[in-house]
Amino acid sequence: MTRMPMTATEQAIAHLDAATWAAANTRMATKMLAEFSHELLIAPSKEADDEHVYTLSLEQGVQYRFAARVLELEHWHIEPGTLEKTVDGVPAALDAVTLVTELRDVLGIGPAALPIYLEEITATLYSMAYKIAHGGPRAADFVDGDFQRIEAAMTEGHPAFVANSGRIGFDSIDYRSYTPEAAAPIRLVWIAAHTSRAEFACSADRSYAEHMAAELDAATHAAFTARLTDRGLDAADYRFMPVHPWQWHNKLVYLFAGEIATGHLVYLGFGQDTYQAQQSIRTLFNRDHPTRCYVKMALSILNMGFTRGLSPYYMRGTPEINDWIDTLVRGDDYLQTKGFSILREVASIGYRHPQFEAAAPKTDAYNKMLAALWRESPFKQIQSGQRLMTMAALLHRDAEDASVIGALIDASPLDTDAWLARYLDAYMSPLLHCFFAHDLVFMPHGENIILVLEDNVPVRTIMKDIAEEVGIMNTEIELPGEVARLSVEVPEELKVLSLFTDLFDLIFRYIGAILHTERGYSQQAFWQQVADCVRNYQAAHPEFTDKFARYDLFAPEFKRSCLNRLQLRNNAQMIDLDDPAGNLQFAGTLVNPIARPPA
Repeated sequence: MTRMPMTATEQAIAHLDAATWAAANTRMATKMLAEFSHELLIAPSKEADDEHVYTLSLEQGVQYRFAARVLELEHWHIEPGTLEKTVDGVPAALDAVTLVTELRDVLGIGPAALPIYLEEITATLYSMAYKIAHGGPRAADFVDGDFQRIEAAMTEGHPAFVANSGRIGFDSIDYRSYTPEAAAPIRLVWIAAHTSRAEFACSADRSYAEHMAAELDAATHAAFTARLTDRGLDAADYRFMPVHPWQWHNKLVYLFAGEIATGHLVYLGFGQDTYQAQQSIRTLFNRDHPTRCYVKMALSILNMGFTRGLSPYYMRGTPEINDWIDTLVRGDDYLQTKGFSILREVASIGYRHPQFEAAAPKTDAYNKMLAALWRESPFKQIQSGQRLMTMAALLHRDAEDASVIGALIDASPLDTDAWLARYLDAYMSPLLHCFFAHDLVFMPHGENIILVLEDNVPVRTIMKDIAEEVGIMNTEIELPGEVARLSVEVPEELKVLSLFTDLFDLIFRYIGAILHTERGYSQQAFWQQVADCVRNYQAAHPEFTDKFARYDLFAPEFKRSCLNRLQLRNNAQMIDLDDPAGNLQFAGTLVNPIARPPA
């Protein structure tokens, strides 16, 4: 008897069996205890008779017990398979949502935010169960893996955040249609936006016509134009605009109904190209024409501390900002020797709804529902023999707990020391230079960095997500036009955290732990590599000696900046983008693993 294919309703729950759900909860509870311990939200106690076994005792007889190693930067590596829960001494099932409710007082989450956070935790569990059920490629497969297959294989997103896949707003069909792990083909909705409401901007090396000719095939462009003409409209009065299908069906057809009815917005149809969602969920990669631009669009779902809209007001200056950063990078001899580059956001468009604009501040989510930008493809920047990989892959472990970074080292001609030195020189050295030479900081987490590999060795890095996540921390520098938006006032003592937190705590803490626990590569050896990279840069740039002293990367300790505390404090808007430093959450300090030994 032939089995009928599953319906969408059946597919939505196909991965929700008891064993998979238990595995997801174990993984989530383990991560929760590790990251909450790192942020000093909880303090497990070491058992008297075994220094590697810890217990966390809570109210009503609840106790968690596990074996762990506390590594550099107070990274808690909980040994797989050791986490157990008891209630009054009786074994109990691990449940991540229950764990949050048990910890609600120490987490400091308010009563209004708690149910939303529980929804985010549950949605992240749902996603984790999906990934467990589907397995994904082995770590060794990443060695020859396709750029987009690797992108879809990531299981953690941002590794520090516990609730990192909330995606509140998606239903179960949306999950299989639009999430990066589903990797389903997506075709974009295209609309025509009247120039009285919409503003298009582009880089100096292109025009609107040239950009659209590059992104739409001639037949599609002609068909879209004909639809305007058939309605008696002049195409010169409109700008073509891509819209995420979810945004069209769930937001725009309702909230922009008046704009559609009056012809300020005209539905054109679906484009021909298929795209794939990236880890940054509102950014899509063109699968049919990989050298065409990524498209990033407003997507009004709540995910990891923000509603993921796009500001039409920010879009106005995006290409100008990207051109300015690109010129700076290309004009810097040191950055060029390191091969460091950016993916320019070369065009943007934003639509202003007059009624929402009159009713709410420009920063409100209702004024961020219809905007898009186009970002260059990295395939235009690589040479023969090179391939691309998201840097998030270096923190990834497969279903058998094998690491991708380990597989890359094994498949390369280098030993661990030499491989790490090459990686740090490709990744960290340019960021050090941007900080010390230009007071320029990026958001260099794994999703925002693309590694260029040769023989499985990183040879250079490409930075993306520029306009929204770049800052100039010297307010005395006069910046032109829209670029002035990059000027950010940061207290002097916090400036160096852009390196300590973003690199040391959020990237190197995990890489060092993976290499130590999987391969026995010592923590001392790893952090010596980091220290050597810093010293090599400083030795090559004596002109910045004063800055090296002022922003001392060898200081004994640095402030512990806590991302989960941020999300727990306000999971609807973690930070004010106009004052990012003003919202940071700190908890004591971390011992700097590269601090100079005492004299």
